[in-house]
Amino acid sequence: MNYLKTSLAAIVASICLGGTAAADTTVCLITKTDTNPFFVKMREGATAKAEEMGLTLKAFAGKFDGDHESQVQAIETCILDGAKGILLTASDTSSIGGAVKQARDAGLLVIALDTPLDPAETADATFATDNYLAGKLIGQWAKGKMGDAAADAKIGLLNINISQPTVGVLRNQGFLDGFGIDLGDPGKWGDETDPRIVGHDVSDGSEEGGRKGMENLLATDADINVVYTINEPAAAGAYEALKAIGRENDVLVVSVDGGCPGVQNVKSGVIGATSQQYPLLMASLGVEAVKKWADAGVKPETTPGKDFFDTGVGLITDKPVDGVESISVEKGLELCWG
Repeated sequence: MNYLKTSLAAIVASICLGGTAAADTTVCLITKTDTNPFFVKMREGATAKAEEMGLTLKAFAGKFDGDHESQVQAIETCILDGAKGILLTASDTSSIGGAVKQARDAGLLVIALDTPLDPAETADATFATDNYLAGKLIGQWAKGKMGDAAADAKIGLLNINISQPTVGVLRNQGFLDGFGIDLGDPGKWGDETDPRIVGHDVSDGSEEGGRKGMENLLATDADINVVYTINEPAAAGAYEALKAIGRENDVLVVSVDGGCPGVQNVKSGVIGATSQQYPLLMASLGVEAVKKWADAGVKPETTPGKDFFDTGVGLITDKPVDGVESISVEKGLELCWG
């Protein structure tokens, strides 16, 4: 491989978003995109912590969600630059494994943020929301909110994309588990046999994708009354599709993220409940871990009882149900991002 050529291509193809030149230790942040508010907040957290600890931060992102090649090129650039660690939210959690191994073989600490790699041990560590729990909480809430009607629910699910990255599988399967639906293979979505599931579609995690995916699901069954979405932009798009047919007030929509626009949508009734995650904390803790690795060769520990470091999750709704712990929209707005 011509690494000089690859490096130059990486610089052109990836989106480099900042960094200082004074520090001796470099940490790279590689996100799926630079436009999603979740990743914007992640970059803010990494930037602030790197400045505090005297590290150089170099941030890269794909051009769109699913831009695997730009992420591979960014990893190669970080290796060539002599970085001590990489914080990565992978677009393709299995195919990125070869590039991650290359980085680890070169002595870099690689931490997956938010999205576990497949398999998880491909990275040195994972700092993330418990995405299965995030999905389970909104599933439990939806079931509790519907009461007896949950037994005859008609459920549509809007995922990320057909490659089924781990974060999407965990949220999807957690939701179904929380709603009381038997899973098939918990490592993938779409093989369940419960007749309450109208279908699965994809959204690319965007508002436009959510609208199109919802339209597809409604074409399958216009009587859908529960909608799970991978994130809040997809939920906003699903709501627009429902509104177009006059069903915006009689379908329960649940989601995951906890960004300020999403929490506002819970307040306004677009979303019934959402599970909030904390990207700034993920990134800042990741930078601290790279610093410790650079200084002492110490890798981060996991949360007791889990195979990753859990950065927390909270269910946000102003319509709590018995047996499901939640926080108010007011509190969610204090903790939101974006």
